[in-house]
Amino acid sequence: MDTLADYLKRTIVKEEVPSSLLGEPRSVKVYLPPGYNELLTYPVLYCQDGNDFFTMGRIATLTNKLILDEGMEPIIIVGVSVDRSKRTSEYSATGARNHTYKQFFAEELLPYMEQRYPVRQTAQGRVLAGDSLGGTVSLHLALDYPDLFHGVLSLSGAFFQPTLERIGQESDLSWLRLWMVVGLQETAVETHIGTFDFVDCNRRTRQALADKQAKVTYVEDAGEHLWGFWQRMLPDGLRHFFSGLYFK
Repeated sequence: MDTLADYLKRTIVKEEVPSSLLGEPRSVKVYLPPGYNELLTYPVLYCQDGNDFFTMGRIATLTNKLILDEGMEPIIIVGVSVDRSKRTSEYSATGARNHTYKQFFAEELLPYMEQRYPVRQTAQGRVLAGDSLGGTVSLHLALDYPDLFHGVLSLSGAFFQPTLERIGQESDLSWLRLWMVVGLQETAVETHIGTFDFVDCNRRTRQALADKQAKVTYVEDAGEHLWGFWQRMLPDGLRHFFSGLYFK
């Protein structure tokens, strides 16, 4: 039986990804799994709000536990940092920096990581993860770059009208895999751009995706629009993508 000390032992490497598109480097944290071996290749999870996933989501400890206790496939996690003052601009579908950020992700971040780490370089081997607006930009990245990303793990995604319109532009999303969760207490979430019913938004998005043949696993559970809820649900999302047959 693995001990708490085993779960808390983790290798996290800090990197600065140069970017001509953003005009400045972007900090990332890279989690390497127990037994990491550069001769192997690993599925990779790219997280928006990277610092939050590591600190409030405790994703390194949770992933260690799943690998050590449940035999989940070892993965590499890339947590991409964000400047809070630019977050909405980069993550919102209508944000001024949204297009540039997505371009950075596909054209600069991925090649940088794939030159330095033994991550799988296939659309099936990459999963995008995000909470709230991080879920939004993750889904839009997959829709804009279907040759790069086939999996999205969404924690209470902020899926507003522009996202529904973007899904509507697609004719066939049978290649797309989503794991979505939303908290039942998220019916009046106050944000700096208004108050939103995230349960309704996620239900509508789930239906829009299903109408286009995307494969969606959708979960509603007691919870608020907070990391306490997302941390509790995160292991199920990780299991969905990295246990079983998803990568076979």
